[in-house]
Amino acid sequence: MEHKPTVVVLDDWENVLRDRVDWRTIRSRANVIIHNQKLDPQALPAALSAAQVLVLFRDRTPVDANLIAQLPDLQRIISTGARNRTLNAEAAERAGIHVGHTAWGPSKASTCEHTWALILAAVKRLPQSTLSVSNSRWRNPAVSAFMPPVMEGKRLGLIGLGQIGQRVAAFGKALGMQVVTWSPNMTAERAAEHDVLAVSLQELLETSLVVSMHLVPSETTRHLLNRERLGWMRPDAILVNTSRAELIHTGALVDALQHKRLAFCALDVFDHEPLSPDHPLLSMSNVLLTPHVGFLCNEVVHNFAVGVQQQLEAHFLRPDIAASSA
Repeated sequence: MEHKPTVVVLDDWENVLRDRVDWRTIRSRANVIIHNQKLDPQALPAALSAAQVLVLFRDRTPVDANLIAQLPDLQRIISTGARNRTLNAEAAERAGIHVGHTAWGPSKASTCEHTWALILAAVKRLPQSTLSVSNSRWRNPAVSAFMPPVMEGKRLGLIGLGQIGQRVAAFGKALGMQVVTWSPNMTAERAAEHDVLAVSLQELLETSLVVSMHLVPSETTRHLLNRERLGWMRPDAILVNTSRAELIHTGALVDALQHKRLAFCALDVFDHEPLSPDHPLLSMSNVLLTPHVGFLCNEVVHNFAVGVQQQLEAHFLRPDIAASSA
């Protein structure tokens, strides 16, 4: 009996690839193993040992040079999305492994929309005031004592003004907010091109009701918001992060929230994902947490599934095309 090669899919937490890829042709040529929960890093070499093709759902599991060196049978890696910051593509290519990516989709629009969903829910304290079977009290005194501010005329501080930051700025201006921005390379002229005001990081933090993170992490921006800078923020301020967890020192953030030096925080990204069940953020009343879903939307995951299916079918049915398109 002919031995079939193996395809391993990692981190399909939403079962997007399981449900949206037509696996019939691929399964006729290969064994397919789909993991919809994060694997322990120690278990990865054994779980991937038989893989000829590895499919990565975004950058949820790092694939470094050490792991690649333990996978001599691996021929191809397919990563969903246009880039994967935790995949050592250079090490893969040195090992003779073809690396391919799928198309992205409107993830920037999706992230912008999610950012504003978090901002509005945080400002209006929707999680605390929403009615449900388990929370049917019409006017909870603990919630009613809080009167949300009107956002019109308040400052929205954007740390980073890339494509997502620009979209977030446009929403803020539509609500009548004064939008200010800072980034390591921001200039007054660049900010003015988007009808926002460039200010120092300290002024942004000291004067903004809402601060939203939109930077690409780097050595210079890692833990940009540390204990000192978080201390610059208004005590009634709301901090939102749909970018990367590395931008904020989590321990300092937890401390600021616990001691009410910061009013509220809404996060979609975390140092370690999935978030540990005993993480202190989960037990706090002045936070709103979502499980890194800002980039996810129907259009994006459709492109992921189509791209994975096309590349897998090319690998097994048309290997000459697959190699030339990697």
